[in-house]
Amino acid sequence: MSGSLCWLRAASLLRSAPLRWGVRPFSQAAAGAGSSPGGGGEGDRGSRESVERLVRAHPVVVFMKGNPAQPLCGFSNAVVQILRLHGVQDYQAYDVLQDPDLRQGIKNYSNWPTIPQVYLNGEFVGGCDILLQMHQNGDLVEELKKLGIRSALLDAEKDQDTK
Repeated sequence: MSGSLCWLRAASLLRSAPLRWGVRPFSQAAAGAGSSPGGGGEGDRGSRESVERLVRAHPVVVFMKGNPAQPLCGFSNAVVQILRLHGVQDYQAYDVLQDPDLRQGIKNYSNWPTIPQVYLNGEFVGGCDILLQMHQNGDLVEELKKLGIRSALLDAEKDQDTK
């Protein structure tokens, strides 16, 4: 999907989601989210071993276009927004636009043709559509709990109930 079509599709996905706004400010950058893959030699970032190290190096890993502070695709932006809604600030992000070898390497590794790609505890979850579905049906709250991350939406619901 290209350019504005990508943004339109992602925007329509988010618009249909029952999102709860105001949990965390969207302008808040994800702490610890970087854009340089690091590790391994310069020429091997797309190798299976290098990609394996990246997906296992942190409990939450996102391969995206751009970075959390400036996503360059609507789908990447949607993933960042969903993570922010849940209060996930500590995750590792890799900008695949900065490294063509990594971009192809992650597609080969997951056998998934599109970016963004989300990994939880080293396991491939999926892209924007899967993460959005998990957000909508509550599975993301449960998966985050397995990682020791309490979703901010639980606190927001509790606050709603006390009013």
